[in-house]
Amino acid sequence: MAFQKAVKGTALIGGGAIATVFGLSQFSQYRNKHGALVQVQAAEGAPVRKDHLPTREQQILALQTSGEFDVLVIGGGATGCGCALDAATRGLKTALLERDDFSSGTSSRSTKLIHGGVRYLQKAIMKLDFEQYRMVKEALEERAHLLQSAPHLSAPLPIMLPIYKWWQLPYYWVGIKLYDLVAGSQCLKSSYVLTKSRALELFPMLRKDKLVGAIVYYDGQHNDARMNLAIALTAARYGAATANYAEVRHLLKTTETGSGRQRVCGVHCRDVLTGKEFDVRAKCVINATGPFTDSVRKMDDQKVPNICQPSAGVHIVMPGYYSPDNMGLLDPATSDGRVIFFLPWEKMTIAGTTDSPTDVTSHPIPTEEDINFILSEVRNYLGADVEVRRGDVLAAWSGIRPLVTNPDSKDTQSISRNHVVTVSDSGLITIAGGKWTTYRAMARDTIDAAIQEHNLKAGSCKTMGLQLEGAQDWSPTLYIRLVQDYGLESEVAQHLASTYGDKAFEVAKIAQVTGKRWPIVGKRLVSEFPYIEAEVVYGVKEYARTAVDMISRRTRLAFLNVQAAEEALPRIVDIMAKELNWCEQKKKEQLETAKTFLYYEMGYKVKTDQLTDRSEISLVPSDIERYKKRFRMFDKDKKGFITILDVQRVLESISVQMDENTLHEILNEVDLNKNGQVELNEFLQLMSAIQKGRVSGSRLAVLMKSAEENLRRREAIPVDRSGGGL
Repeated sequence: MAFQKAVKGTALIGGGAIATVFGLSQFSQYRNKHGALVQVQAAEGAPVRKDHLPTREQQILALQTSGEFDVLVIGGGATGCGCALDAATRGLKTALLERDDFSSGTSSRSTKLIHGGVRYLQKAIMKLDFEQYRMVKEALEERAHLLQSAPHLSAPLPIMLPIYKWWQLPYYWVGIKLYDLVAGSQCLKSSYVLTKSRALELFPMLRKDKLVGAIVYYDGQHNDARMNLAIALTAARYGAATANYAEVRHLLKTTETGSGRQRVCGVHCRDVLTGKEFDVRAKCVINATGPFTDSVRKMDDQKVPNICQPSAGVHIVMPGYYSPDNMGLLDPATSDGRVIFFLPWEKMTIAGTTDSPTDVTSHPIPTEEDINFILSEVRNYLGADVEVRRGDVLAAWSGIRPLVTNPDSKDTQSISRNHVVTVSDSGLITIAGGKWTTYRAMARDTIDAAIQEHNLKAGSCKTMGLQLEGAQDWSPTLYIRLVQDYGLESEVAQHLASTYGDKAFEVAKIAQVTGKRWPIVGKRLVSEFPYIEAEVVYGVKEYARTAVDMISRRTRLAFLNVQAAEEALPRIVDIMAKELNWCEQKKKEQLETAKTFLYYEMGYKVKTDQLTDRSEISLVPSDIERYKKRFRMFDKDKKGFITILDVQRVLESISVQMDENTLHEILNEVDLNKNGQVELNEFLQLMSAIQKGRVSGSRLAVLMKSAEENLRRREAIPVDRSGGGL
């Protein structure tokens, strides 16, 4: 009876909501289709796209010698690069400065989703909030654009919403159908309901008890750092002078004739790589610095109140077997009210995110508390037969969301999930807030405001339908040509095609011959990932200037597996050194900086702390005796510790070859006091941590277990076992 009432009530509310939303959606769709038509027609007058990508050195020279720019953008995240692309395609003389690397901040640390925001639609309907509705509508339109503008970097992803209470089924079904309806003709695929058995068939890791069924809806997913870089490279091809590692030190101002007002007319900046300082003049300066919005606003006016409300979002990466290859999971109501996504990405599994207040920093660090919160929520949705282990966290990162309060609104305490464009008395344009998905619309609104404020001569926005770097000649079967024409492994070819699009051929051309029968070309940086050495050479052409750029944004190794990234670092540094003429001291500095980045910002510290911060050994006596016996097989001299020589001796006895550098790495993972040897106590701590799930994938533990089993099989059978023989 209660269930029937719930269904009737939900249907009644849902019917009214659908009718309301349908009317709004139809009107909005007509308006946007008309606007899109105007934009497509206007795009025909866009500047010519260059075939040649300028070097960073050429870009720095252009910034110094090109005279006054129409538009100067500060910030190389998605929004800043979007502003530069929008301005350049309108024919405006454009410059962009980023003090670190493109996408080095929040834009590379997202949930990797291109979405409209299901929960915001819920608020819009429940509170009859038209602004929230408009925000979702715009995001869904931009979602469709983003998927079309860079199809090699993005794709639709089905996301499952498991239902554990009967009354939630009609409730969530109405909400998800409204989401489809608001998307209108740009709906990726229609959502649908699954029975319990079908849900478990598609997502076998799901918790079975009390499961009623599931609803599946579609959003987009992308490689966020590569997408950001594609926007920056496209802007450069349209003539924008874009430079990473160019830090703005202060704003330049001039006194306006007649009014006597102080007006921003450029910036004084420093080339971080060379230390050289210079001025860049511009009619209009745009502040698109995300979490650092207020620091640039205070360069303009020290007295302005802060509008940025920084919020930390932590994500973790786990092995791919935790989720199906092509099905995500949404937990709409966690234990503390936050939303958790559990998504397949780059053959791994991403889980996140948290939402907690934080200070603005260039180096956000994931905390153990946030990692454990995410793991706890994941355990709630996965079956009891799936052991969710702390040791399976391969990487973790924190991104700072630049939520803002609108300084022009009456209620200054209200935090806007939408974007805000403001113009200061001195003419500084600030774009803040918003989300990854709507970067293009944010850029459009910003450049529109800049044109109006500074009387710039330019037409309407031309980025709707504009294809980004790598998209022009890409097709889903492009990787086959890479395999056939260059002799690349199929997995490597698919990776190159989905990362570089039609530029993958340029990477393949510089790939080294392996000397093997197959693959013919393409030496991997690490065996378990499809990244090849040629990508490092190509990454330098894409403005990579540090080892961190390469492991985190040109490739995504740091975001996928911190240990694999650390293993690849020496070779990456060697290749970059050759391309950029680094001396031995520079190579050493790059290696140390990259290791520090992995240790703190990518979760290596919290991973290693699972062993170093816990000295207790919680093993039963029988296990302790078993592990001591295994340890003594290596410690023949009863020293109480084992060294590389001990391990080599045992491996040779079972005919296993392993180079000394690899053995050193394996022992170093367990050598807590870093004295070059592994004591018995350290080994027991390792085995205890493995049993508790805090550590997984220990090469030393697997190696010692395998060696023990091999030696046991090789032991001679005693005569008494055979009955005395003949």
